[in-house]
Amino acid sequence: MILGTAGHVDHGKTALVKALTGVDTDRLEEEKRRGITIDLGFAPLRLRDDLMLGVVDVPGHEAFVRNMVAGATGIDLALLVIAADEGIMPQTREHLNILRLLGVRGGVVALSKCDLVDAEWLELVRDDIRATLAGSPLASASIVPTSTVSGEGIGGLRDAIAAAAVALPPRDGDDLFRMPIDRAFSLKGTGTVVTGTVWSGTLRREGVGRVMPLGKAVRVRGLESHGRSIPAATTGMRAAVALAGVEVSELRRGQVLVADDSWLPTTVVLAHVEMLPSARRALGPRTQLRFHLGTADVGARLVAAGGIVRPGSTAAARIVLDDPVIARAGDRFVLRGETPLVTVGGGIIDDPTPHGRRARPWRESAASVAERLERHLADAGPRGVAVASLPVRLGARPGDAAELAGPDASLGTRRIGDRVYSVEAVRRARQTLLRLVDEHHAGAPLEPGAPLQSIRARLGAPADVTEAIVQEAVAAGDLQLHGGLIARRGWGPRLSDRQTRLRDDLLQTLERAGREPPSAGELEAMHGPDVVPLLRLLEREHHLVAVEADRWFHRAAAEDLIGRLRTTMRPGEEHTPAELREILGFSRKFLIPFLEYCDRLHITERRSSGRVLLGP
Repeated sequence: MILGTAGHVDHGKTALVKALTGVDTDRLEEEKRRGITIDLGFAPLRLRDDLMLGVVDVPGHEAFVRNMVAGATGIDLALLVIAADEGIMPQTREHLNILRLLGVRGGVVALSKCDLVDAEWLELVRDDIRATLAGSPLASASIVPTSTVSGEGIGGLRDAIAAAAVALPPRDGDDLFRMPIDRAFSLKGTGTVVTGTVWSGTLRREGVGRVMPLGKAVRVRGLESHGRSIPAATTGMRAAVALAGVEVSELRRGQVLVADDSWLPTTVVLAHVEMLPSARRALGPRTQLRFHLGTADVGARLVAAGGIVRPGSTAAARIVLDDPVIARAGDRFVLRGETPLVTVGGGIIDDPTPHGRRARPWRESAASVAERLERHLADAGPRGVAVASLPVRLGARPGDAAELAGPDASLGTRRIGDRVYSVEAVRRARQTLLRLVDEHHAGAPLEPGAPLQSIRARLGAPADVTEAIVQEAVAAGDLQLHGGLIARRGWGPRLSDRQTRLRDDLLQTLERAGREPPSAGELEAMHGPDVVPLLRLLEREHHLVAVEADRWFHRAAAEDLIGRLRTTMRPGEEHTPAELREILGFSRKFLIPFLEYCDRLHITERRSSGRVLLGP
């Protein structure tokens, strides 16, 4: 479990952490010189034999709030420190807003520097604190007067923290592993090391992982928590991870260590956004913001469903990010903007990887995992959603996501291959399939069917879905397959009376033309646009053969010409084009295409100076 400090600059957060843990978390030279915390500090807090907390000490100065947000994400309990001689201050309020936006579940208030005020003043400050905390996650938190000078209240503070920790339900460790990186450094004899708070799941020594969004595969060489070697790092722990396969120069705060392929970088998220009443102006699509998620801090723009988001309101929004982040449904984030930079709002991720940069935000945030799945499937339509992506896109444990992806009548889901679809989407895809086949029949009534590949491309569904609905339509008697063609069951070319007469005329014309038939274009000029479909029909009926793309021969004429080649050409001997023209008795215009046709049928073969007759 993680305890994070919060509070205004110089209210004694670091001194209290040292009094509780014995560790001075100000590790930087500048921090010691200036007497303020600049970056995150960490320490272990042993409250009982069975209760160890990791402490994250954050800066209170307004210039370092971005570091405070990085430390506050992932904490379970807040230790809000308020100096008795100053009371509630600007950064106290901003830190409270951040804690609420991040969904911190509880905490304790330490009323520090009590040795500097009298009892009457202390009571006034206590009343002010209680009024300020109303409606916040710390509304019912214990307020413990303390002094690091006299030692007053330090024992009581430990007890209050222990009681708050025990009251919180434990986080589930049976989940995907994720640890936002807050520090990266190289250690002699160890190599590259990253530290962070484990948000979910478990990582074991000698396991494998990936640094995202870098996409670099790594191996876990060692694990420590507060200087103690451990076999595995799990949910709610502070962990230092020694990595092989990556250089420290490639790492930075804001990256995430994961151990599963489900995580994908994203530059667009759909979210439910809440804007603080204290914000000074509305947020529009051109407002430049800072988006804080985990330890990541990236530029962002917010495109809300209603255009703008006013102070004190909530809205569904698409957030477009300047740089990729690693997000999961249900993640909480903070938005900072304005000048000077202050916290203006935050929200909850609805969809971390929506389809397309202009995906429409959900009008209402889905309250449950099942509702999220229904929304995703409705948005995806015939594309469906990859089963492997569900734990991240739903914010669900892998086991729960797999159960939701199964055939559940209450959810109306259907799994096909490695994707899950709504039953309604599959039904509509099948209707679209039948419509596309009908449209092809209407537009090409002389064709035996539609090319299956063309129908698949127009359907716009994954191959597994197309194959499934085609087979179902065939089994149901709606469609028939023949070779690479698909058609309605019982479909055959439908000829009008005029087309029947034209078919007969074409057959007679080509039979009379013999070895020098007119081209399709010449026939179209005489008879109109139905010529080519009818020629193809006659070819399928084995009356004609297509010698070249726009010229059909009567089958009897083609077979007579082939017979002349077989009886006249001398086996194994090359025959020149002039000799072959003499054998076949027609001009070069017809000769070359017909010889190429014979090559395709493996009757002849082209050589350097002519052609040879192949075997029977």
